[in-house]
Amino acid sequence: VLLGSEPPVWRRLQVPGDATLDWLHAALQVAIGWTNSHLHQFRVGADCYSDTRHNFAEYEGDPEILEARKFTLRQIAPREQDAFGYEYDFGDSWEHEITVDKILPSDEATATTALCLDGARACPPEDCGGVSGYVDLLKILKNRKHKEHKSMMAWLGRPFNAEVFDIN
Repeated sequence: VLLGSEPPVWRRLQVPGDATLDWLHAALQVAIGWTNSHLHQFRVGADCYSDTRHNFAEYEGDPEILEARKFTLRQIAPREQDAFGYEYDFGDSWEHEITVDKILPSDEATATTALCLDGARACPPEDCGGVSGYVDLLKILKNRKHKEHKSMMAWLGRPFNAEVFDIN
């Protein structure tokens, strides 16, 4: 679930429990509809997991960044209803809550596959300013007389309907 989106933007995925967090990030990018153009992190309690190859600025009191390639979904969320955070694009700060709905028996046929099973609403366009910028964008797009309507349509470069979720 994309936090702060109203009505909610969400996706339901089926992913292997042995998926590393960097693999899960890639699956989320496809399911949500983003392009992996920004940094990200997973948060579980006080622990943060990300790609440590990017030199994060460290400030006194910041938690240690753990390497996402070394941890699996099953390790950070071993039980049904476990939840954790996923933040994408530290500038726009797209914050998500991920909840483990159900743990299925291991299946060799799906051991390396992510499936998007369901969802609601279109993914907000990247670089639109986070949830508040997205709300503003939707207001502008809805009002053809708005002074920024043409420029926002040109910036998008495609038709956009926030209500449409395309499972493909």
